[in-house]
Amino acid sequence: MWDSYRIKTAATGVKRLATLSPEDKQGCIDAYRFFQRMQAGEETETAQETKAVADYYKVLNNMLSVFDLEKLYIPPMLDMTKGLYDNQILTEKALLADLALHDPAGSHLLDMGCGRGRIAHHLATLTGGQVSGYNIDPDQVENGIDWAARCGMSDRLHFKVGNHHEPLEYESESFDGCFSVQAVWPFFKKEELDLHAREMYRVLKPGARYACSEYLLTPYFDWENEEHVALHRLFLPTLAATRSMYPADVCGALERAGFHIELSAPSRSEAWPLCDQKSDLIRRGRHLVRALEKIKVAPAWIEESLELLQRGGEAWNEAERAKIADLNWRIVATKQ
Repeated sequence: MWDSYRIKTAATGVKRLATLSPEDKQGCIDAYRFFQRMQAGEETETAQETKAVADYYKVLNNMLSVFDLEKLYIPPMLDMTKGLYDNQILTEKALLADLALHDPAGSHLLDMGCGRGRIAHHLATLTGGQVSGYNIDPDQVENGIDWAARCGMSDRLHFKVGNHHEPLEYESESFDGCFSVQAVWPFFKKEELDLHAREMYRVLKPGARYACSEYLLTPYFDWENEEHVALHRLFLPTLAATRSMYPADVCGALERAGFHIELSAPSRSEAWPLCDQKSDLIRRGRHLVRALEKIKVAPAWIEESLELLQRGGEAWNEAERAKIADLNWRIVATKQ
């Protein structure tokens, strides 16, 4: 059962999709095609990839909010009796526990890739402390700032536009912990991991932790296996990701930066049952969109985008069932 907030969020998403500029709509379509060309082997520059991610998410964040995915991530199914939102809450509580804060109320955390700031809001509520966050999409940052003001938490939630590929605009040793949820490691070439890991190390206080729930390939993924590669080609654009790393790649970069790896482990549970739920919802949504297209209320590009999301989601489910990829791989690392 959706509450009034989620209904209003969905309605706002529909309104924003309906009023997108032609440039934004074309930018989203071009970005998806760019991701597809990347998967076909086209050589691309980091600046091109970063622009494509920003263009894609500018539309995707509104589209997914319609389908109760305002936080833009699918959590593991930690409680079979609960839906997506409640399992997100459980995942975020577990993430906070992994940070092992000594003084939660006095803490200041960094949310890397904060989206609309809803995870940051939840963790600030749990700790009583502060959370700062950055995201590449100005629209999502603006939404997060507005949400903080509505909740009376502007003094404890701080959001701004930022890019993983640039130095973090925070003072050294500013944070008591940092975290990411399906927002960091899928956007780096392997040779770029070290630079970001060093920036994470720089902004954390000694003894502080990094914890994540991130999309990574599992050690069972084989680039020489044609079936694995075919699934990867289908699902990666749907994730709006540009690259796929193994846990060892990320942990190696963190260790070289000076972190001690406390944990690197698969998700506590699989995400595909919740992915299936959302695939069914998107499938029903496509029927509605087709009807709206016929009476000229919805543009054709929305149904096309939903079809791509659905097809990529089905490929993802197959990959996760085969245990060759994990949406919520867990890494916990301590700054020495």
